[in-house]
Amino acid sequence: MAIDMDYNSSLEELIIPEYGRNVQNLIYHAKTIQDDRFRQAFVEKVVDLMMQMHPQNRSAEDFKEKLWKHVFIIADYDLDVTPPFGHKPNPEDAHKKPDVIPYPQSETRFRHYGNNVQRLVTKAVSMPPGRKRDAFVAVIGAYMKLAYKTWNRELYVSDEVIKGDLAALSNGVITMHEDASLDNLGGGPNRSKQQQQRPNNMNKSRSGGPSYPNQRNNQGGDNRNNRNKNMNNGGRRKK
Repeated sequence: MAIDMDYNSSLEELIIPEYGRNVQNLIYHAKTIQDDRFRQAFVEKVVDLMMQMHPQNRSAEDFKEKLWKHVFIIADYDLDVTPPFGHKPNPEDAHKKPDVIPYPQSETRFRHYGNNVQRLVTKAVSMPPGRKRDAFVAVIGAYMKLAYKTWNRELYVSDEVIKGDLAALSNGVITMHEDASLDNLGGGPNRSKQQQQRPNNMNKSRSGGPSYPNQRNNQGGDNRNNRNKNMNNGGRRKK
């Protein structure tokens, strides 16, 4: 007795394979339903079934709208139902291209720093002189040095080069102090000197006396002298 068996290779190709053949057959069956209300309710249940097949995407804002669009794609847009968002998808929506985003056309004098650095410099020029602008300029200079190192890893980047480029970008309006360090974000003009003097200042006590290590050494010497005197006195008593 011969048994007729259907193989996937002999069946119609799946339009959207992620939903399987049963969902596709249900949508095909919905096209044959004559009653409008029953057809609408039937397709809504099919959409709920499709949502259960992919629960990880439920949190997406437009996930249900995407499912309805897939239903119309599987039905070849020949399905008389109304989606909850009101608009029936059409074949033109599937081939709609996104709007062209215009590329910013601006003349950047130092392209290795990027266009955002030029915006920051323009912002700094518009700020009134003061500590706030100096701190902002210090951050810009530190970032410029970081960007310079990114594209020139094999070359040494001096602070003078960055300061000169910063002055050129601002048309000479912004100038940094010659002692300003660009290695630290927001570093002050004399920060490097203070760091060099800090170890020497720590050797001095607040009262101007000797440092703690020297005091410990002197105390150790006094203790040794006292110990020698006691030993000598002890030797005399035995005599």
